[in-house]
Amino acid sequence: MKVLVVGSGGREHALCWKLAQSPRVEKIYCAPGNAGIAQIAECVPLGPMEFEKLADFSGEKHVDLTVIGMDDPLVGGIVDVFEERGLRVFGPRKNAAILEGSKAFSKDLMKKYGIPTAAYENFDDPKKALAYLEKAKFPIVLKADGLALGKGVLICNTLEEAKDGVKSIMEDKQFGAAGNRMVMEEFLVGREVSVLAFVDGRTIRCMTSAQDHKRALDGDQGLNTGGMGTFSPSPFYTQEVDAFCKEHIYQPTVDAMAAEGREFKGIIFFGLILTADGPRVLEYNARFGDPETQVVLPRMRNDIAEVFEACIDGTLDQIELDFTQDAAVCVVLASGGYPVSYKKGYPIAGLEKFQDREGCYVFHAGTKWENGEIVTSGGRVLGVTAMGSTLTEARANAYQATKELAFTDMFCRSDIGKAIDECAASE
Repeated sequence: MKVLVVGSGGREHALCWKLAQSPRVEKIYCAPGNAGIAQIAECVPLGPMEFEKLADFSGEKHVDLTVIGMDDPLVGGIVDVFEERGLRVFGPRKNAAILEGSKAFSKDLMKKYGIPTAAYENFDDPKKALAYLEKAKFPIVLKADGLALGKGVLICNTLEEAKDGVKSIMEDKQFGAAGNRMVMEEFLVGREVSVLAFVDGRTIRCMTSAQDHKRALDGDQGLNTGGMGTFSPSPFYTQEVDAFCKEHIYQPTVDAMAAEGREFKGIIFFGLILTADGPRVLEYNARFGDPETQVVLPRMRNDIAEVFEACIDGTLDQIELDFTQDAAVCVVLASGGYPVSYKKGYPIAGLEKFQDREGCYVFHAGTKWENGEIVTSGGRVLGVTAMGSTLTEARANAYQATKELAFTDMFCRSDIGKAIDECAASE
């Protein structure tokens, strides 16, 4: 079969890498792709929001399956366009992708169907938001309602910080139209865990757990980013937590969307926090996480093309997911200045050392070919994923591998998965 992957980041590189392992897949296209993806797929110079052109391409090339990696095209309705053309596509329709596209919608859904989450209020008027803050408890969490590249969340410790946050989101439009509406949420304390799940409209199959690191600097300091690294599995995601989430969060979310006339087919990403009072949902995403995908898929034994098709056909109940017992850690190598401003076009050294290296993979995020060499073209440049028999071993392997790569102004966090060592020390 021929497959088209839509996107250009580390997540899409991991998806192409996994699809290439499927005996069903004979040809992979990626639009627009990156330098790493170009080594395993044919990159197509089409943007992810060019729905009609992408559908035209899919039809002309007789593509059997299109996989949407990114949030913007999903929320924008790319799946609807493909389905109207009779093209097979993996991902939720526009009316289901709202689960990620509007935080206010998702919070209201959880409230209506009794899915555990933080207490909250929605605002579309900054004056009312500011008035609410006068009687609020701190810390408090402010969230831009729409898509903001994973950066539209502010944790405010004081009234003044919160007022500045309202101004930044709703008046200054730091996150653009995503800030036309805002959610204010109680601050919850606990370990954060991510669980990605395949959904076919009725049945849900959860993948192994992971944990992301959003802040740019060590010790969870600095600005929010798209993700500076991740590990899988989470030692804090126990069998008891899994059982609770399956009963009170996962299936109820799928059932709630169906009851609302928004049948969900694709990936639901559950961003969880494990509080003293039990797991709570922090956020939903309607697609694979980035960089969570880069540690989850290397541990997955299933033929991913088969799972994609089962989701589309409504036969996911016939699939059982299978993951290895080993662990994976991904460390993101970023451009100096990210996530604010950074320079591009620096050559990347050391990539040749990772060709066909078992148990260690370099997933490209912000790279391109220029004058015969691979250079930086984004804030997050590479995701270095390493396997190990334990999380501690995988972490050591990942950081050792980062030393073999270099580009001007390269930086990474040095504490990705530090919670692993803390957990091991307490046992």
